[in-house]
Amino acid sequence: MTLSPPRAGHGDALPWWQLGVIYQIYPRSFLDSDGDGVGDLPGITRRLPYLAWLGVDAVWLSPIYSSPMIDFGYDVSDHTAIDPMFGTLADFDTMISEARRIGVRVLLDYIPNHTSVEHAWFTNARESRRSVRREWYLWHDSAPDGGPPNNWRSVFGGSAWTLDPPTGHYYYHAYLPEQPDLNWRHQPVRDAMLDVLRFWLARGVDGFRVDGLRHLLKDHRWRDNPPDRNFRAGMPPYDELLPVHTTDLDEVHEPIAAMRRVVNEHAHRHGERILIGELYVPLERLVRYYGTDGSGLQMPANMHLIATAWQPEAIAALIERYQSLLPDGAWPNWVLGNHDRSRIATRVGAAQARVAAMLLLTLRGTATLYYGDELGMTDGTLRRDEIRDPYAHQVPGLRLGRDPERTPMQWDSDTHASFCPPHAQPWLPVAGSHRTVNVASERADRLSVLTLHRRLLHTRRRSDALIRGAYTTLRASKGVLAYLRGTPQQRLIVALNLTSAPRSMRCSGRVRLSTHLDRNDQHIGGELRLRPNEGIVLEISGLARSR
Repeated sequence: MTLSPPRAGHGDALPWWQLGVIYQIYPRSFLDSDGDGVGDLPGITRRLPYLAWLGVDAVWLSPIYSSPMIDFGYDVSDHTAIDPMFGTLADFDTMISEARRIGVRVLLDYIPNHTSVEHAWFTNARESRRSVRREWYLWHDSAPDGGPPNNWRSVFGGSAWTLDPPTGHYYYHAYLPEQPDLNWRHQPVRDAMLDVLRFWLARGVDGFRVDGLRHLLKDHRWRDNPPDRNFRAGMPPYDELLPVHTTDLDEVHEPIAAMRRVVNEHAHRHGERILIGELYVPLERLVRYYGTDGSGLQMPANMHLIATAWQPEAIAALIERYQSLLPDGAWPNWVLGNHDRSRIATRVGAAQARVAAMLLLTLRGTATLYYGDELGMTDGTLRRDEIRDPYAHQVPGLRLGRDPERTPMQWDSDTHASFCPPHAQPWLPVAGSHRTVNVASERADRLSVLTLHRRLLHTRRRSDALIRGAYTTLRASKGVLAYLRGTPQQRLIVALNLTSAPRSMRCSGRVRLSTHLDRNDQHIGGELRLRPNEGIVLEISGLARSR
């Protein structure tokens, strides 16, 4: 199946976010500059040259706002203040200035769905039923039996309603009880949260990743969610119901359009600003978030690859289905790892992690790379008493929750991987693999996973076919996924061996890059032999036939 390139022709300018690769930083875990065991903004600023050397174009920072840190920053107590553990607004401005100087853009997490219970808005709202900001949150009388108003459930387990005894009302929270949901049907809430966007845009940010977007509006009739007939034992309790009245409502596209208008207001200053939406929804629903006539998100985050079976047939089917559903002019995007999902090297193994990197960085569309994945970092190993994630404590059976994929960045083989000073105690244990899997040793190794990522990013940046080219599946069978990326000026085959056995396919051309990093510029005269766990980018002289 052939999927068309963007409308822009050869040589036409594309927005920066279509040309670039985004690098997600979990600030708590990137670099601790002050010895408190928690990463911070000066630490990020110090490592910006590394990111420029690596070749990424933008960084997305998980929350850095003022917060009691019950959910590590996703419970915001002030959307326009930096939490002291991360630094100050002056530190933020310094980071923005340095990033701009070296050509790296900065995106922030934007958390419109909820606040912390410690936010001034909520403390006012719960003072009485007549409080000025009472309507800023979702309140409801109890059911006739005195229990919650309906069966809505929290993502973090249990009822999504918590009783507020002083006022006798329940308030709604999609996540923790410490994270009450805002009422986006109330115009003053919208105005205030849109002003949050304006505040950070004025300080120079290049866009936002919008957290929990599918939860933004809830059914105004408070109807029960129906049971999910596909629910099975062992699944999280939240999945027992279909959240049709609490997520992904059709009405949510209107506030998204308002967000887009605000972002567009600032586009003329430093180029286009971008909105990326966190959306765990089916593909048919996901593509609706692009909106019409520029009213939606530039990139509804496509995280389906994370959950897709590591088999060529399944991956090819996902790629083709997703891109065939894209509206005219919509730009695809791909994610293989983030702060909520087990690391790619853990999911597919160290050898296949190289193949996964080549897949992510050669598919049509913008890629997001999770910090440490460029090193081949795996999930950390924690004792039960070291777990910090509230999700793990709230939902039975989750064991370690999301902490294993959030362990500190591994900069070298020294104590704590030089994430923090030797005398400090990192907020999560540093993975033992840091003795060999780290930036310092891999920068010095021309065959390392880090070197591969840098080469892939360099190849991508210099290749018109990888930036603009159409996509055609050539093979998805017997452990091999192969596809053509092509423009009239250049054609590349990406051939990925997803097995630990040799594979081959018929084609001719010149090897641009191998995941093994040892056969560049080799000429292929008719048969490409893929070694176990190998991926190849091949500039072709003739179309391929596989076997």
